[in-house]
Amino acid sequence: MTELRADRAAWLVVLAGGVAALQVGKLPPALPALQSELGLTLVQSGFLLSIVQLAGLSLAVFMGVLADGMGLRRSMIRGLCLLALASGLGGLATSVTALLVLRAIEGLGFLMVALPAPALIRRLVLNHHLSRMLGIWGAYMPTGTALALLVGPLFIPAFGWSMWWNLLALASLGMALWLRRAVPADPEPDMGAAPLPKSNFSGMAQRLRSTLSAPGPWWVALIFAMYSGQWLAVVGFLPSIYADAGLAGAVLGVLTALAAAVNILGNMASGRLLHRGWAPAQLLVFGFLAMALGSSVAFAPFTEGWPWWRYAGVLLFSGVGGLVPGTLFSLAVRLAPGEQQVATTVGWMQQLSALGQFAGPPLVAWVAAQAGGWQLTPWVTGACCVCGVLLAMGAHAELQRQALKTERAERAERAAAEAQSRP
Repeated sequence: MTELRADRAAWLVVLAGGVAALQVGKLPPALPALQSELGLTLVQSGFLLSIVQLAGLSLAVFMGVLADGMGLRRSMIRGLCLLALASGLGGLATSVTALLVLRAIEGLGFLMVALPAPALIRRLVLNHHLSRMLGIWGAYMPTGTALALLVGPLFIPAFGWSMWWNLLALASLGMALWLRRAVPADPEPDMGAAPLPKSNFSGMAQRLRSTLSAPGPWWVALIFAMYSGQWLAVVGFLPSIYADAGLAGAVLGVLTALAAAVNILGNMASGRLLHRGWAPAQLLVFGFLAMALGSSVAFAPFTEGWPWWRYAGVLLFSGVGGLVPGTLFSLAVRLAPGEQQVATTVGWMQQLSALGQFAGPPLVAWVAAQAGGWQLTPWVTGACCVCGVLLAMGAHAELQRQALKTERAERAERAAAEAQSRP
């Protein structure tokens, strides 16, 4: 495969992730219509919003193991087909229960698409393009979410929520066909390399054990948890915060979508900066410091009465904070125990990310309820940022240990080769 075709295939993998993210982000704009047509209650709305994270919270690492064994391209194609099936059936649903079940299935399909993608990008592109492409991959989620938040409110009033579901089902199916045609098939196992067994339970357990017994996957997963919990809490509550301030309607939707969309810039910048030689730890620390400063500007008492200053703080929080996930996807590839554990490592990272998203918003809401406002939110986000910086230092030390180990192994190989070449 030529370098140009490899880059195109890698971009297609990123696009597939964006289509999967559309399925996650399609629900919030549809909630008013669902409440009107199906009698969806507020509690049921909350379950619909969170149940797509259930698979990530409980099964992500196991889905990563499965994707490693199934084949990276094959997993993504099957995940997209599962998303298409669940979304198509969801468009026909007449009960809340059916919609909940299908939403949980969509969560499984999403993981089958998202988890193998970084490893597939690694396989497709040359090493000098890898950091840039993984940074771009890190933007797949905010891109899909922001697009759904922008298009959904325009599409649903004109055509209905069921057509919205059907449209995204067609998008997922079309993406699966495109991926199958344009991305090279998964390679056959190299029998001479004695790879880990892939198709049986023993092989899956071995991949899982080798991943969770290594320190690298834990560092990146814990850092992602510190990031994702506070990001979702701030951006997720933004509509409520600004509705309390008197904003509503289209302005509120655009502000929320923009706050999610600027995260894309940070993700893409991380890839470029890594490509230019920045250390991952530098970007992680910079991202977390910006999140701490941004949340302080957004919620601290000294900016009360300055709503646009507060919104600028949110943009700083989300935009520069986007350096964190883009960097972590690159780190996950480098800190995975081996080639066959990359998707498993990303799965573990996704699982702790889902745990952070599950715990972060309720914690921020509880603190706000106790304080009678959002003024103590920077204390919660600041604590997450401090933990993130400390964990970034641990990941940096582990990366240096791996580099030293690789250097010693290469030196030993050269010495052995020289010894054999002597008469």
